[in-house]
Amino acid sequence: MHTDENRHSSEDSLLALDLIEAAWSQARENGVPHELMAYAAVFTGMRDLVAMFGETAVAAMAKNLENRIKQGDFSEDSTALH
Repeated sequence: MHTDENRHSSEDSLLALDLIEAAWSQARENGVPHELMAYAAVFTGMRDLVAMFGETAVAAMAKNLENRIKQGDFSEDSTALH
């Protein structure tokens, strides 16, 4: 799903993650349950990815998520940003 135009630095990825984590903290302070934030983030992310890359490419990426989940890429102590 990457193109030369859409490649970003690790610094960009870390900034994006910091911004999401800040929003998550703000939501927690306002009483929004974690699972609602997670669903909203997944929905928003998938919607944006589909708009940029199309359903077929995003479906292929999503198909690989099971393996990444099982190998711990999304565990709290993971440093993987893909």
